[in-house]
Amino acid sequence: MTPAPIPTYHYPISISPGDIDHMGHVNNAVYLQWVQEAVVSYWEHGSTLEAREQMLWVALKHEISYRMPVFLNDHVEAQVTATGTHGSRASFTTLFKRGDDLATEVRSSWCCVDVTTRRPRRISPDIANIFLPQ
Repeated sequence: MTPAPIPTYHYPISISPGDIDHMGHVNNAVYLQWVQEAVVSYWEHGSTLEAREQMLWVALKHEISYRMPVFLNDHVEAQVTATGTHGSRASFTTLFKRGDDLATEVRSSWCCVDVTTRRPRRISPDIANIFLPQ
């Protein structure tokens, strides 16, 4: 059974003291970890067990636009949206929001990989339709 489409996935972010840099805000490198966690959680939440047993995702590229700093006690949420697929590649936009304010925007490209061969695997229409509803 194919899950219902989830166009935008909301993922809560936990900020720990180790995420804070010498300037008193979340270190820029921490956002890469958060993107990884949020996109993988999106995949795990939306996909079938069968799909998760057959496919893995590898990040290819991230473009990060920082709009405002985030601090230790801020409440932050990642909002992940799939924006397209082509062959074995999928693109996502992840917005990190502090309340209603956009703190950071990340556009990323990922490659679908076969779990056994570790080689790129074409994204089938049934998988794409889970994340990119028509």
